[in-house]
Amino acid sequence: MRSLVEGADQAEAFTEKILDKARPYLEKAHSLRTRLATLAVALLAVWLFFHVTFGANGMVIYRAKRAEYQELEKDIDRLQKENTQYNQQVDELKTDPKRIEKEAREQFHYARPGEVVYVSPESPNPAPPANRSASK
Repeated sequence: MRSLVEGADQAEAFTEKILDKARPYLEKAHSLRTRLATLAVALLAVWLFFHVTFGANGMVIYRAKRAEYQELEKDIDRLQKENTQYNQQVDELKTDPKRIEKEAREQFHYARPGEVVYVSPESPNPAPPANRSASK
């Protein structure tokens, strides 16, 4: 038993001696590991910032899509108003005799008996200049 106790004491002394020699290296490794972890977290944060800002669904793309969406909403509103006006014109042409008469007179040059219709000739469009110097 005594030899076991002495062997254990020697093993502890040997382990303590090795740990004392290795302690500076372990502290450096720990310090280096801490620095590497901090650097990795910083790089991850920078990558995440750029990905959120400029990525496929980032803020830049989001703002562009939002502006496009608002523009499309305006176009839809404008087209709905225009469609409402056209529907109103169609209803008037189907039901209002005065509107029907007005369109017949304007488009087909219809006239009542005894009326004379005067049609002025359309003015010709001027030809575009032959070269750029003529337009200056």
